[in-house]
Amino acid sequence: QVQVVESGGGLVQAGGSLRLSCAASGSIFAINVMGWYRQAPGKQRELVAQITGGGTTNYADSVKGRFTISRDNAKNTLYLQMNSLEPEDTAVYYCNVVVYRAVGAPPNDYWGKGTLVTVSS
Repeated sequence: QVQVVESGGGLVQAGGSLRLSCAASGSIFAINVMGWYRQAPGKQRELVAQITGGGTTNYADSVKGRFTISRDNAKNTLYLQMNSLEPEDTAVYYCNVVVYRAVGAPPNDYWGKGTLVTVSS
C-alpha cells in the first residue's frame, strides 16, 4: 500500500506565505506525476500545480507567479511554496501522486487526506 501525507497548512494573513509538503511512502517503485489540488467550500476540486518526474511543471492560471511546485525524488516528497496569498486561496489542499508499485505494473494514483489553508483578509 501507499501512504500520502500532507503538512504545512494553517492560517495566514493576505500577502503572506506558506509552504506545503507531501510525503509518499510504502510500496513504491517509482513516482510519475505529483500534484497539488485544492477544494474550497462549495466548489469542485481543482488542479493547482503538477510536476513530472523530469521536472516539467504546470500551474493553474490563478496561481502562476505566486506558487512554486517542486519535488525531491530521493525522498518521494512534494512541495508547494505559496507566496502573496489571497483570501481566494482558502481551501483544503490535497496531494496526488501517480505511483508505479513494481516494474511493469500499471500506474495508480493516490491521494492524501488534505491540509487546510486559510487566508484572512
